[in-house]
Amino acid sequence: QVQLVESGGGLVQVGVSLRLSCVASGRTFSNYAMGWFRQAPGKEREFVAAITQSGSTYYTDSLPGRFTISRDNAKNTVSLQMNSLTPEDTALYYCAADAAHCIGLGCYKHRDEYDYWGQGTQVTVSS
Repeated sequence: QVQLVESGGGLVQVGVSLRLSCVASGRTFSNYAMGWFRQAPGKEREFVAAITQSGSTYYTDSLPGRFTISRDNAKNTVSLQMNSLTPEDTALYYCAADAAHCIGLGCYKHRDEYDYWGQGTQVTVSS
């Protein structure tokens, strides 16, 4: 089992930056690809970004350049740096772990690919 705990969400103003973190425990963190998803009220959970075991990164096309995913295997942590936030970024943000080794965005953009999920951290962007 892998336990994932997200943090860093909050209520922020339009245009500011926010950094989300997800700490993993239970298994060897470096063995897992990690992803961030988000779910806005009334909408389906959508892919945001992923980082593989080797550090390759993938992003949804709808967020060009504003979000950056990174990982620190020594701290069992994956982070999501979010810049220039807009009200459309308001959502519950989840991190997820995927034990598979795969190349390509198609491997990581679907929620069914992931083995473990955190409980989420709320991000609310106020105008």
